[in-house]
Amino acid sequence: MAIRELKVCLLGDTGVGKSSIVCRFVQDHFDHNISPTIGASFLTKTVPCGNELHKFLIWDTAGQERFHSLAPMYYRGSAAAVIVYDITKLDSFQTLKKWVKELKEHGPEGIVVAIAGNKNDLGDIREVPMKEAKEFAESIAAIFIETSARNAVNVEELFQKISKQIPPLENPEVDSNESFKLTQQPVASTRRCC
Repeated sequence: MAIRELKVCLLGDTGVGKSSIVCRFVQDHFDHNISPTIGASFLTKTVPCGNELHKFLIWDTAGQERFHSLAPMYYRGSAAAVIVYDITKLDSFQTLKKWVKELKEHGPEGIVVAIAGNKNDLGDIREVPMKEAKEFAESIAAIFIETSARNAVNVEELFQKISKQIPPLENPEVDSNESFKLTQQPVASTRRCC
């Protein structure tokens, strides 16, 4: 079975739950006292997808404005970008639209974009209507899903949807080094961090 390494970058405002989504996906854990990411953190997880194994190389970027200029270093060469907003903070949805614009202008060609409205367990204080977010995602041909990292809602499904959007290898006998090249990954130094 071919293993494909797929670089995935998480973008969005600070405090929207990017790190919590990654922690829930990779370790099936939620930390109520998670510290803000400085620069970026890196985790991996391998999941089956059809006749392939997808090894997600996940870059969780810092949301603070002062780290924004570092983001292109992380989304360059990505197979997918997950832009996360907090359904209880309208400002985070406005920031999401800026990330979409930046990815369209400077991101890799053919990047799979997923929009994740996190904290859907806090629906009683929602500021971003699901319908509005879903319509925006459809207008840019992006994956749309609402998640709750706290309650483990739709986190696995988010990455499954990304897997399904990645075109299969034409030759399943291609080794993982070739598949790495086919997904337009950046420098090899990011491949073996963990």
